[in-house]
Amino acid sequence: MISHDHTTTCSTAENRQLAYSEYGDPDGIPVLFLHGTPGSGRLGELFDGDARKRGIHLVAPDRPGYGRSEPWPDRSVADAGTYLADVLDDAGVESAGVIGFSGGGAHALALAATRSDRVESVDLVAGTTPPSVAAETPTPQRVLSGLAGATPRLLGGLFRAQAWLAARRDPSFVLAQYTDDPESVPERVGEVVKEDFLDALADSRSGAVTEFENTAAAWGIALDDVRADVRVRHGDEDANVPLVNARGLHDRLPSAELHVLDGADHLGTLLGATPDALTVHAEEA
Repeated sequence: MISHDHTTTCSTAENRQLAYSEYGDPDGIPVLFLHGTPGSGRLGELFDGDARKRGIHLVAPDRPGYGRSEPWPDRSVADAGTYLADVLDDAGVESAGVIGFSGGGAHALALAATRSDRVESVDLVAGTTPPSVAAETPTPQRVLSGLAGATPRLLGGLFRAQAWLAARRDPSFVLAQYTDDPESVPERVGEVVKEDFLDALADSRSGAVTEFENTAAAWGIALDDVRADVRVRHGDEDANVPLVNARGLHDRLPSAELHVLDGADHLGTLLGATPDALTVHAEEA
C-alpha cells in the first residue's frame, strides 16, 4: 500500500489502483463512507470530528475513475461488491457499517446485495434510486445520463470545463448543484464540498461519466438480496433525488426504515443525517 496523509492507494483483485481516505478514530468501529456522483473520499473530511467523537473509523474510498483511483469505464454498479471488499481488506476491516450518499447509495446497496458478509447495516443518505422504483427523474439527471450513454466524450469535456470554472470561483458555484441556498452553508463545509468536486474530476472524468450511465440503467442487483438493515434517510426538499423515489426504494427493500428530514435539501440531508447515521453505527457495534 502507498499512503499520502489521510489517503492510501492499494491494488484491487483486478490489478487496478484504488485510493481511500481515513477519518475519525483509526482504532474505532469501521464504517465505509461512499461519496456522491461526482465525488471523492475527500467528502468524508466533513465528518472527521463526528467520527472521532463517536469512536468511528471512517473509510472513504474514491470509486474507480475518481480522485486517485484508476478508471474502470466498463464497470457496473454490481461490481462495487468486488472493489469495495478489496478496500476493506486493505484497511484491515472484516465487516463494516456502510453510509452511501447520493450516487454512493447505489454502490452501498450493491455491496450489501453481493457481499452481505462484509456489511453490518446500511444508511442511504439522500441516496439515488434504481430506475425500477423512480417515479420522477429531475431534468439535470436525465440530461446527464443521456449524454453519458450517447456522447460520453462530450460529457467528459463538459465536466472538465465545469471543474476549470469551479477552481476559479468561490464554493457557491459547486454548492448550487446540491442546495438552493449556498449562502447559508458554513464556510468550511463549502470549502470541503468544492475540494471534493475538484478532487473527483482532477485526473479523470471517467468515474462520473460511467456512473451517470450506469445508475440510469438496470443496476444488475436484486433488491431482495439486500438482507442487511437499511435506513433510508431523505430530505423532503431534495430536488436532486425526489422523496417519492426514496419512498419507492424503501418499499422494495426487505428490511428498511424511512427517516424523512423536514425542510432538508440534498446537501442539508448529507449534513443533517450523516452524524445520526454515525451514532447508530456506534451504538450497533
